[in-house]
Amino acid sequence: MGYPKKVKIIEVGPRDGLQNQSKIVASEDKIKFINMLNQCGYKSIEVTSFVSPKWIPQMGDNKVVYQGIEKHSGIHYPVLVPNEKGIDAALAVGVKEIALFTAASDAFTQKNINCTVDESFKNFEPVVKKALDHGLMIRGYVSTAITCPYAGDISPQSVATVAKRLLDLGCYEISLGDTIGVGTPDKIKRMLEAVLKQVSAENLAGHYHDTYSQALSNIYASLEMGIAAFDSSVSGLGGCPYAKGASGNVATEDVLYLLNGINIETGIDLDKVIDAACFIDKCLERAHGSKVTLAILNKR
Repeated sequence: MGYPKKVKIIEVGPRDGLQNQSKIVASEDKIKFINMLNQCGYKSIEVTSFVSPKWIPQMGDNKVVYQGIEKHSGIHYPVLVPNEKGIDAALAVGVKEIALFTAASDAFTQKNINCTVDESFKNFEPVVKKALDHGLMIRGYVSTAITCPYAGDISPQSVATVAKRLLDLGCYEISLGDTIGVGTPDKIKRMLEAVLKQVSAENLAGHYHDTYSQALSNIYASLEMGIAAFDSSVSGLGGCPYAKGASGNVATEDVLYLLNGINIETGIDLDKVIDAACFIDKCLERAHGSKVTLAILNKR
């Protein structure tokens, strides 16, 4: 199978990226960050999470951030909601798209959301009903699509089963997560082969962490399987608070450099993404997390 001609990048830095940082970014800086991302050419920017600030204080300003950002026509602004209380709060500020979170491992969902995978789907029912009743779009996440930090390797069929359940539930897109970043191209392809028997490629996205510097290779392997959507985070921000040792998401800048190099269209301006990355890295007082960013900055 040839590469897709176009690829959608879902920018998850403002949510998945910032929620795992020890430093809490000021609300006004988050808003400025997202407004900078608005200028880059994205079609989807995941902006926040409607979770309890007791568990994830970094997202405690979710209402302020969502209401404060500029909303551009043609850009999706999904927010993560874990439960009915979360969607109620999201609906109160006019959210148009939500994301649901489960995994292919009971051990992981127990640690993360205090329930089994089956129980997570039961908990989704009132959330999905409210979302559909209000005309919201729904995106789904399947974590531990390769390996679980608690249960070990996950069978590709288990991932396929959960992905199909999310599709049947009403999710238009299912993001398959290599949560601890141990995947390799062969493992990714075996997982995708199983999932593609039950879910079409146009309904799938890859979400690959870069713990062992394999994320770009895994994206390349996924492209060969016909996957044309990927989650990424500017400057490689992120990780997983429930997966010890997991490093950040794959850096958006690195993904764009790869895709540009094989002439796959994204519609995203790499230089503007680098500007946004520099801004948020300064807010976090951290070094740049992308080698592409460092290389380009050295040439400026």
